[in-house]
Amino acid sequence: MRAIYFEEFNGPLTIKDLPIPTPNKDSVVIKVEATGLCRSDWHGYVGHDTDIKLPHVPGHEFAGTIHAIGENVKNFQLGTRVTVPFVNGCGTCTYCKSGNAQVCPTQTQPGFTQFGSFAEYVEIKNADFNLIKLPDEIDFNTAAALGCRFATAYRGLTARAQLRPDQVIAVFGCGGVGLSAIMIAKAIGAKVIAVDINESALNKASELKADYIINSKSEDPVKKILELTENHGVDVAVDALGSEITANQSVNSLKRRGKHIQLGLLLTKDGRTPIPMARAIAYELDLLGSHGMAAVDYPGMLQLITSGKLKPAELITNVISLEEGALQLKNLDQAPISGVTIISTSK
Repeated sequence: MRAIYFEEFNGPLTIKDLPIPTPNKDSVVIKVEATGLCRSDWHGYVGHDTDIKLPHVPGHEFAGTIHAIGENVKNFQLGTRVTVPFVNGCGTCTYCKSGNAQVCPTQTQPGFTQFGSFAEYVEIKNADFNLIKLPDEIDFNTAAALGCRFATAYRGLTARAQLRPDQVIAVFGCGGVGLSAIMIAKAIGAKVIAVDINESALNKASELKADYIINSKSEDPVKKILELTENHGVDVAVDALGSEITANQSVNSLKRRGKHIQLGLLLTKDGRTPIPMARAIAYELDLLGSHGMAAVDYPGMLQLITSGKLKPAELITNVISLEEGALQLKNLDQAPISGVTIISTSK
């Protein structure tokens, strides 16, 4: 099989011919039809993720059909159209049994703890627990766009922040995660303030019906948000980028008893990020993390997509080949992201 492959962090990326994986008794091998190109893949490529063992094949947002199946897999058949959360649970621990496989202590992650989906085939362990059947109405590109970005934003806003239609939310960073959050918040009925430094990202946010647009390169977003909310602040704020600046802006833009959701990865050298805790105490703020979404939670999101209330396909801005994917992955930190790029293994 053809796969994007690297032998050293931040080193050469090549298209390599590798053996097709063989499933164990509880796993399946999926023929990858579409896979999303995500900034998390770049973080892994440059060595920010300690789970990666070299050499490696990245990629963690994908959809396809079951190519081979283990003898113990009962709920799926060859040829079934499927997608998978980027966090795969063991299925037996207390977290998995409570419906929270996204924090399973022994989780596996394609593209991080094992070879990923920037390839023609990928193996998924504990298949009966982790696989999700795709409705016929959802094509492979759309399913791959759900990936970590859309699903993480969906669970962050619905399960963690419990966003309501009468609330105001600020989204800091309008890349894949941020645009997903905007789309989901609008589907819920909330008012959305979109914040970014990139005009093309803000234009996309405007297309997705964000109520207010703030270019934080030209004006102070916290000051502007307070002005827009009559000095109260927002009910919910999301750091969808993952930086000390945006995380602090998110916290400082909240009203009293508001909720900050950290969706973007905060990758500092010492693993710490200064946060205005005095504000969190005085305002009784909730500071919440959200790490993907378990397979058990997908049906509700898929139903909203098949009903037409959520349209993640609108986030797809480009469909490219594996060769183009290797070129884009290397420079992903330098390119502004205003949507979702999909790698098609058939291109």
